[in-house]
Amino acid sequence: MKRGLITSILALTFSGLQAQSPATPPRLVVTLTIDQLRSDYLEAFSSLYGEKGFKRLLREGMVCRQVDFPFTGVDRASAIAAIYSGTTPSVNGIIGHYRMDAATLRPVNCVDDPAFMGNYTDENSAPTQLLTSTIADELKIATRNRGLVYAVAPTRDAAVLSAGHSGNGAFWLNENTGKWCSTTYYSEFPWWMSQYNDRRSPDFRIRDMVWEPLFPVKSYAFLPEWRDVPFKYKFDSERTNRFRRLIASPYINDEVNLLLEELLDKSTIGKDDTPDLLSLTYYAGNYNHYSTQECAMELQDTYARLDRSLATLLDLLDSKIGLHNLLLCITSTGYVDAEAPDLGLYRIPGGEFYLNRCAALLNMYLMATYGEGQYVEAYYDSQIYLDRELIEKKQLNLGEIQDRAADFLMQFSGVNEAWSAHRLLQGLWSPRIARVRNAYHRQRSGDVLIDVLPGWTVVEEQSAANRVVRHAAIPAPLILMGGKTRAQTLRTPVSILRIAPTLAGAMHIRAPNACEELPVSTDE
Repeated sequence: MKRGLITSILALTFSGLQAQSPATPPRLVVTLTIDQLRSDYLEAFSSLYGEKGFKRLLREGMVCRQVDFPFTGVDRASAIAAIYSGTTPSVNGIIGHYRMDAATLRPVNCVDDPAFMGNYTDENSAPTQLLTSTIADELKIATRNRGLVYAVAPTRDAAVLSAGHSGNGAFWLNENTGKWCSTTYYSEFPWWMSQYNDRRSPDFRIRDMVWEPLFPVKSYAFLPEWRDVPFKYKFDSERTNRFRRLIASPYINDEVNLLLEELLDKSTIGKDDTPDLLSLTYYAGNYNHYSTQECAMELQDTYARLDRSLATLLDLLDSKIGLHNLLLCITSTGYVDAEAPDLGLYRIPGGEFYLNRCAALLNMYLMATYGEGQYVEAYYDSQIYLDRELIEKKQLNLGEIQDRAADFLMQFSGVNEAWSAHRLLQGLWSPRIARVRNAYHRQRSGDVLIDVLPGWTVVEEQSAANRVVRHAAIPAPLILMGGKTRAQTLRTPVSILRIAPTLAGAMHIRAPNACEELPVSTDE
């Protein structure tokens, strides 16, 4: 009897396993990264939304209201690189939109590469500065190049980084001509893209584009007392930067949708059982980079228009591919405050920090200590770059000089902390230092990193790009919809680095080669 009972149990077990067919990966994974998207604005401006955009996503998707960026200095480029690589700037090498090039002592764009020419642009672009694989690359490897990967974004850093090293194509809007452009790095600049540029690109329509509020002024809350007149912007009023203003407005999201429709019609993406990846980028930041106080009405209207763009996107994907055939992932690059209003008016402590003056005084100190020489070779983005060739020639200890430079800079007004590369990489651990380390790349970052006190203004004397330092965390969302994802709301923070392994798991492929995080469970 015992042997018969065991046999029956085994038979039932194996028959049950045979009945469970492996989950089929989605035909298409759509990643939508919305630059500057904030979770709190999804709720604050909900009275302006329809039922088919944000409200549908929040109702039917798995919603995490707080994604965590485990590194400092987050911007669009470093965020997108982290999303697709599943690792931090310390490993993937994308420490920011721009970085100081040690060879030329000039800032370079994170996707600059003179080895490749542009299509419909004079920019030389490639993902060669990205040092790890991405989910796009792993998909191409897993499918032996059969899986299609396309990226569409307002800006070239977003397009190139999300298409990865192996994508079929990356397309962004040329801010000077209004044409959709690409790079010869990728094998495809399809015929239909040239046709689209010849008859439907934004430069044909921008003269008629006028941005006015969708609703009456009284529909917008949180307005300053002086703001009682609706805004009106005609993008074509300034011909020199009209497309830059378009890119910094919610109208760019509709342009992304229009090009996406052409891509879905003219390509075979999402049409077979081999998983494909479609990477999109929207914009939800302040118009023309004004402060929040200056454009409170514009910001609310941006979210109202973003809601409509999302509804259009969902309808488009449903009609062309079928929502049941895809997995949609929506997240944010995080939010960076524009320049704050006059904080002195509210008696908030602060001051002005001049990096160039700091660098000059530091060089004088090092000369007094170690003898004549230009020890400070360059400075950029609150980082000091030392002349390592001079230090080696003088047979000095680089780690000692880095540490002494950091100690000296700590005495300056407005400096919260200064980290030398030596102490940062080999010193004690703390949660704060861990985030700074994650943002630091030993071959691309400076010798000394300066953390300016919150409330202080970092003054760039060579440009008007001054910024007020804020360390306060601003919530950014993650929304997954489709596939086996169950509608739910997660209140605990989720690391942005977990998106890549989550999407890789859905596509039944390996996670990117530097990704150490576990996927998010979507069906619990």
